[in-house]
Amino acid sequence: MPMTTASKIAVAVIGALVGAVALGAYSDAVFAPAPLAKRGYVVPEASAPQAPAPAPAAAAPAQSLPSLLAKADPARGQGAVKICQACHSFAKDGPALVGPPLYGVVGRPLASIAGFSYSDGVKKIGGDWSFDKLDQWIAKPSAMAPGTRMSYPGEPDAQKRADILAYLRSLSDSPAPLPQEAAK
Repeated sequence: MPMTTASKIAVAVIGALVGAVALGAYSDAVFAPAPLAKRGYVVPEASAPQAPAPAPAAAAPAQSLPSLLAKADPARGQGAVKICQACHSFAKDGPALVGPPLYGVVGRPLASIAGFSYSDGVKKIGGDWSFDKLDQWIAKPSAMAPGTRMSYPGEPDAQKRADILAYLRSLSDSPAPLPQEAAK
């Protein structure tokens, strides 16, 4: 007697279910985890109090910005500003993007790009973009100008900031002179 379509479907469904159960049993046997020797977690016993750790060695004195700039590498700085290119133009006569263009920024008055909408925090700083101000800005913009719209968190590495400053200095028709160490 020939099988009907309904019978064929029923046999296929039952075969698939039997196959799934068999495959599950096989994979459980092959990939079964090793039984634990002892249930639970081992909790270390309390030990005798230890002597306090020695105080950390005094940090090396921070280098001055002029000494960092003296050994700064503009090529490393150019590599470090890749992240900045998402918001700033570095080309001569470059347009304002999300942020103002940075060609000629060293020595330029703050908040001076015509048509760019600076945040109130930046407008309040005043003066020119000196090496010191740029260093503070790159270290943490929100600390220098609370309320700034710039979302960059800052660069904590002083030498990396000096490299960036050396690169920004090179973006000029007449680069600003490097600051000198103060006489002692």
